[in-house]
This record gives sequence, C-alpha cells and structure tokens, in this order.
Amino acid sequence: MTAIRTISPTVARRLAITRQRLAGPLPPAGSDTMFEVVRDLGCLQLDPISVVARSHLLVLWSRLGSYDRGRLDALLWDERRLFEYWAHQASIVLTEDYPVHAAMMRDYAAAESARGQRRAAWVEENAALRDHILAEITARGPLPSRAFEDRALAPWHSTGWTSGRNANQMLNYLWLSGVIMVAGRAGIQKLWDLTERLLPDWTPRDLLDERAVVTRAAQSALRALGVATPAHIQHHYTRGRYPGLPAALAALEAGGQAQRVAIAQGGAAWPGNWYIHTDDLAVLDRLEAGAWQPRTTLLSPFDNLIYDRTRTEKLFDFAFRMEIYVPPALRRHGYYVLPILHGDRLIGRIDPVMDRKTRRLTVNAVHAEPDAPLTDDTARAVAGAVENLAAFLGATDIVYGERIPSGWSHISR
Repeated sequence: MTAIRTISPTVARRLAITRQRLAGPLPPAGSDTMFEVVRDLGCLQLDPISVVARSHLLVLWSRLGSYDRGRLDALLWDERRLFEYWAHQASIVLTEDYPVHAAMMRDYAAAESARGQRRAAWVEENAALRDHILAEITARGPLPSRAFEDRALAPWHSTGWTSGRNANQMLNYLWLSGVIMVAGRAGIQKLWDLTERLLPDWTPRDLLDERAVVTRAAQSALRALGVATPAHIQHHYTRGRYPGLPAALAALEAGGQAQRVAIAQGGAAWPGNWYIHTDDLAVLDRLEAGAWQPRTTLLSPFDNLIYDRTRTEKLFDFAFRMEIYVPPALRRHGYYVLPILHGDRLIGRIDPVMDRKTRRLTVNAVHAEPDAPLTDDTARAVAGAVENLAAFLGATDIVYGERIPSGWSHISR
C-alpha cells in the first residue's frame, strides 16, 4: 500500500509529542488521569538510579507536573490496575494488558531457546531452592529476597552481576514465568507474593495466540509513538517480541486500523515505511491545522519519548547517550542528564543532583544544542521547568553551576 498523505518532520514530531502526553495544558494529576497517561505510554521503565528521582516518577512528572506519589502506589499496590513486569525493560505495565504479558510468561517457562533450556535445567537442578521460596511465600508472603535461604545445589554462573546470586536468580525466573509478582516495595526492595493471590478478579485471562499478541502490542506501540516505522515498533513496548510484525502491520492496514504516511522535507521523503494508527488521524488533522500547544519540560534519560536513541536522532536531530559509565573527566554533559523539551524540539540538557538531606537541587551544568534559541523567553521557560522539578522533589533551594549558555546566563538569577 502507498502513503495516504505526506506530513512534515515538524508535524511528525508534534504528533509523537502529543501522543506522549507532552503537549497541551497540564491535566489534573488524579489517579484516573495518571492511569490514562500510563495507558497511553504502554509502560513506565523502572530504573534504580535516584540521583534526581526514580525514572518512572520523572516520566509521570513531565506529563502531570507535581502529583501525589501515593496515587501511583495505590494504582500499583491497592487497586492493582498496574503491576511490575518486563516490557521494553523492567517496567510498570497495565493489568488490563495481562494477556499480552502472559504470552511472555508462557514463552519464558517453555524455555525453547538454548539459553532458556540452560535456565530451565538450572531451575530443575535447584528444585529445592525453588520449592523453599514458594513454600516461604505461600506461608509468609509478601517477602523480600533476603528472607530466603540459598539452598542451591548448583550456583548460577554468568559473566554479569547475577553470578552466584542464586535466590535472586530463582525469584527472577519465577517472576518472569508468571508464578510470583511484586506485591509491594520497602524503599526499592521488592516484596514477593504469589501471582494467584495478587491479580484482581477482573484481570483479563484471554489466552492470545502469537499473532493476536503481536497485533495488539503493535497497536499499543504505534499509538504511543504517534508515527513509527516497523523498526521503531520492534524497539518499543514489548521490545524484540514482534515475530511476524510485517504481516501484522499488513493486516492492520487491510483492516483499517493503521495507515501509512510519508514524511518529507524540502521535497525529499524520509526512507522507510511510516505508520500512524487510524484513531490518531483526527489528532493529525488538528496539528496540521495549527492546533499546537507547546510545553517546556525536562525528561528522564529513560523517558518513553527518547528511549529509542536512533529514532530520537532521526526525529529530533538530538544525539543522546547515557554517560553513567563514562569516566568523569571524559563526560561531555554529565552523570544523569535530563534533556530539555521545548515545544517540538529537544534544545539542550541539564546535569542535576538532588540532595534530599539539605533539600537542595544542584544544576551542575546547562547545555544548549547548537540550534537552540538563546533568547530571554527560552531561558525563562527552561528556568521555569527547573523550578517545577525542584518543587516536585521538595527542594527549597536551587543552585546552578558556572556552565550555562551565554544566551541563558540569567537563568540562575
């Protein structure tokens, strides 16, 4: 099939940003709105680094402004409309999407790959450890990992940090195969319980075949991305788990759920097949008619908008790499850098650290992209975003370092 219409890169960016809930007035930050944001995104990536705040908290802040974190806890641990599982990484996902994630649970337990067979053999060799964990959880759960004795007969060997961490490895196996779930958290420590005790009665239990799973996940990914190529879909939501994606996209086109667009600038079309979901055609119409309400905010380095670094570079001309493992003297931008979204452009990044004891937010540096507008209005918008972040974090003081672009020099005043 051919593209139904041609759009500009600007409109493509605005569609992506709109579908990511990063445009327009900030909505009220109630539980239902928070849930709708997660539904639109498909997942919130979890990451333990908290030099500013945990990533999933920042992702919600970028879209809701300051909010009550207790509402997210309620969605996770009381209402259980959300739960923790593996999406494009370890993530918070929707319980209503359980049939999609249950397919991975079944595949993980089936262990058809060589790696899976090695894992399954290790589990059986250490049945005593597995049975001990399940017995303790059944009798005493929810429990943290430290509650379990290491009864492994054969230690887990790997080249990474999991080597020898036998109880954790068994817990991870039971989690990914769907036997146990995260029941809550004590700080960042997971508390484990049986899935059968945690899932609400209303949880959908449809056993979807592979094609149905791919079709449903592809639609979720496409809607979250706004406009995407098959490679972008492959990298998003249930990353790398789209067997037969070309056939699924062809079926979505034939069924009227997805349509192709061309993205062109100066008469030159971008390569590849680009898709949008039919439900977003009305959004596209409004954007092309000029209905665009930009925001200025800061993004987690693991934000859904920029998770796919190759897509980010193509769509926004913004090269973004984490420098956590780069020696300090060799870092260009900083340890835990937050990109600056200004309207439909990524115009720079800040290098912040939050000291919770002193309640001070230190911005070590502010970096501007070469084409960033170094104007007073933009400086005020960036400063406002930093102030809003400080308010969310509970900071009573903001301190800027000396590295600030000359056109934004008064940002620290």
